[in-house]
Amino acid sequence: MSKIAVAGLLLVLQSPVARAQTAPSATQPWGSWFISTVQLPGSMGHKWGSYAEVQVRTNSVFRQYFYNEVKVGVSYDIDPNFTVLIGGGRYSTSDYQDLSAHPLNVEKRLWEQLVLTQYSSRLKLEHRYRIEQRWFRFRDDSTSFRQRFRYRLNAFFPLNKKTITAGTVFLSAYDEIFLNPKGPVFERNRVYGGLGYQVNAHLIVQVGLVNQANYNLPAYRAGQFIPQITSAKNNVVLAFTYKFARRTGQPTEQQMPSQQD
Repeated sequence: MSKIAVAGLLLVLQSPVARAQTAPSATQPWGSWFISTVQLPGSMGHKWGSYAEVQVRTNSVFRQYFYNEVKVGVSYDIDPNFTVLIGGGRYSTSDYQDLSAHPLNVEKRLWEQLVLTQYSSRLKLEHRYRIEQRWFRFRDDSTSFRQRFRYRLNAFFPLNKKTITAGTVFLSAYDEIFLNPKGPVFERNRVYGGLGYQVNAHLIVQVGLVNQANYNLPAYRAGQFIPQITSAKNNVVLAFTYKFARRTGQPTEQQMPSQQD
């Protein structure tokens, strides 16, 4: 199982989409993401779970705020390695140079997802498949509807223990592709690497870097061919997760310290 898991991780990270990550331009400074999540995980005795999350992003590191997310979701553990979830959220994008004005756009989103997990003696893998329905309202009161498909391969590697429990330091990395049925098919790619620490049974802290690349379709404008444009941005990520525990006498299964975004 471990050899298959490693091969799958290498295949995704060496895919054309992953290799297409480009360096951010001079007009794209480093930004920052702050993620705060509370979670009630499912368990062997209680298969239903839930979570809520608030996220804030800045255009520059720790300044020039422009974006926030508020999300909630309900999950169901079909078995310890197979979880389904339905979630919804509100996403607001503003002009950091004029925060007093109305947001540039506000998105309301609904999504359905399936998560499969694999455990080897040390390496832990998570495969996440998500379908999103997205409703936009722009500053000029125009509206739009879009759909999107996402796949994320997330790997975890504990450094000082074989499992991720209280007192564990771990490495985390993922590659996520975003697919748009109307084009561009490869709408976005997100690559993350970070270091995490599970403080106790409840609190997990992660610090990392994420590179997010967006792709636009080639087009003809005014008789001229405009090639595909790729814009990429690096961000510092600070993530805090608090997990509530149920009062049961059953042992707690090993759980992935996944970011919900």
